[in-house]
Amino acid sequence: MGRITRRGFVAGTAGALSGLITAGGAAAADRDGTLEQAVRTVAASSRGRDFRGVWVATVTNRDWPSRPGLPAEAQRAELLAHLDKAVERRLNTVVLQVRPTADALWPSPYEPWSQWLTGTQGQDPGWDPLGTAVHEAHRRGLELHAWFNPYRIANHTDLSRLVPTHPARVHPDWAVPYGGKLYYNPGLPEVRRFVEDAMLDAVRRYDIDGVHWDDYFYPYPVAGQSFDDDEAYARHGTGFPDRAAWRRNNIDLLVRETAARIKKINRQLAFGISPFGVWRNKASDPRGSATTAGVQTYDDLHADTRTWVREGWLDYICPQVYWNIGFAAADYAVLVPWWAAVARGTGVDLYIGEALYKAGDPAQPAAWQDPAELSRHLTLAGRYASVRGHCFFAAKEVTEDRIGAMARVVADHYPRRAR
Repeated sequence: MGRITRRGFVAGTAGALSGLITAGGAAAADRDGTLEQAVRTVAASSRGRDFRGVWVATVTNRDWPSRPGLPAEAQRAELLAHLDKAVERRLNTVVLQVRPTADALWPSPYEPWSQWLTGTQGQDPGWDPLGTAVHEAHRRGLELHAWFNPYRIANHTDLSRLVPTHPARVHPDWAVPYGGKLYYNPGLPEVRRFVEDAMLDAVRRYDIDGVHWDDYFYPYPVAGQSFDDDEAYARHGTGFPDRAAWRRNNIDLLVRETAARIKKINRQLAFGISPFGVWRNKASDPRGSATTAGVQTYDDLHADTRTWVREGWLDYICPQVYWNIGFAAADYAVLVPWWAAVARGTGVDLYIGEALYKAGDPAQPAAWQDPAELSRHLTLAGRYASVRGHCFFAAKEVTEDRIGAMARVVADHYPRRAR
């Protein structure tokens, strides 16, 4: 199937499926008993608002800045233009990528300044992008959700290309090369704690409205390659039925621990995740969706997204339902009601991630050449009470809107500014 996700557009996907894993160990228990009971009720009450979001991707300068090395004032002007466009499109939330590759768009004591700002990792850009984004978003009546990628280190495998003080160079045993990229090893407890600390620095220091993760957990499968976590599994994997169950528990712990730590800092702060749109196909699990997707988050990314919602570990889930209505392998009209049923009664808000970037792309199926396709998505989703909003990928297309698909959404569904 055409499994183009945000990652597919930005950095490319590769690989074939790994073997399907049974569901036996999906809900492995917390092994150290330190998590607060409060985490189970993180999403006890709905935020009660119509979420109208846009992602602003900084990795590879996808949306912003337009290129590395721009003067600070030019970077700032481009950022404000994205915020102004969000207001013009009657959106109410900007999801800004602030930790794209184990780096930072704020003066972090944990990780270096992002190379996507200046072209040189670790170089001070001369201003505080996250602080500015929060202040200017709030001035415009927008929420600012800080988007973090937990485990991705680099879009290459050469540790020597990182600044000497980078945590992955200081602790090379934390890093795993896979598929032409570097990742932190999710199976190491010290890595998990460090990643949480690095992200929560921004939570403590800035008046952000949300913490947001996307679909990167364990990496997407790459044909002929294995993710080398043998040593970590030997040390920490005892008591699990198989490696897949252990890996899922590692990600579960990251989610639960982060949720608990966020709420200790600010109980009002939203914690949301935007995963790949298919948890499991029905052929793999009777609880799964009537899809034949080439990737299943439970099996391939070791991300048990359904459990996160059913257990109330999140404030919101924003699955990337990046397919058109009628797409055979993963039909928007099948996945939205499936997710609505998963979210129903949990207190977790459901927002749908929308593939605005596909609208008018000649490489996409015919449905995406119709400016009304996205508007039909919102009409369909509006039939389900669990759906509380949408997020559009991404900022560049919100501005360019090459065939008027976003303008059609605004005209049909956003007649006035969201509150």
